[in-house]
Amino acid sequence: MAASISSNASRRRAEITEMVRAAGYQSIIDLAERFAVTEQTIRRDVNQLCDGGLLRRRHGGVELPSPNANIDFDQRMILNAGAKARIAAAVASRIPDGASLAVSIGTTPEMVVRALRSHTGLRIVTNNIAAALTASASPTFEVTIAGGRIRPEGRDVLGQQVEQFFSAYKVDYGLFGVGGVDPDGSLLDFTEDEIRAREVISQNCRTKVVVLDHTKFGRAAYVRGGHIADADLVFCDVQPPAEISEMIRDAGHELIIAGDDAAALALLPGMAEAGE
Repeated sequence: MAASISSNASRRRAEITEMVRAAGYQSIIDLAERFAVTEQTIRRDVNQLCDGGLLRRRHGGVELPSPNANIDFDQRMILNAGAKARIAAAVASRIPDGASLAVSIGTTPEMVVRALRSHTGLRIVTNNIAAALTASASPTFEVTIAGGRIRPEGRDVLGQQVEQFFSAYKVDYGLFGVGGVDPDGSLLDFTEDEIRAREVISQNCRTKVVVLDHTKFGRAAYVRGGHIADADLVFCDVQPPAEISEMIRDAGHELIIAGDDAAALALLPGMAEAGE
């Protein structure tokens, strides 16, 4: 019962975040009416979302935080969780057993690794601590992780040693997310180290795979590196803006829109614990 309650709260917080991102602001009163819960319950939800940097308190309600800041890993795990799960299931369906992968930082790449747990014989190199832990639970996987100082907010490792680490491998698939995609197709992130790590992965893989949900289009991450048309495979939960789709097609690369998939349900945070 407790796990089911926790799962309901996680889904409610994810939906609250989506509503605020769509409208820019939501009042506590309106949210309580929308979810048929008390205002006190909504305030607890809002406090957790704001403490994680996902949203920001405003008199009588909640609004978006500064668009130029990234947010805590745990909070990003529930943000657009359904979309990320569908993307992850779609990626997993394209990766064969026995493949080698370089997995970058972020929650969507970690969820892809979660979707790959039914595979066998994968070889994974990563600087994503959460992805490494997920992959290490599969007895047939070979998992190698970069060394260095861990960033608590991202559960990852970045820096020159990470770039040297990835350059030592030539893998079948380079899997990475992005902080944002500019209207001109530029891939954006929040630090130069994130960009450099992604570029090294791109240079040392046979197939470049970008995973991103719809919130990344137009997001104001400000460090530029790479272009959406550079990726061999682009996975998204919805059709991107027309100009972006055209760039991918003109480059002769593939855009995959992840549809509803029953397999994606098992990837949602809290679903396994709730037995749903």
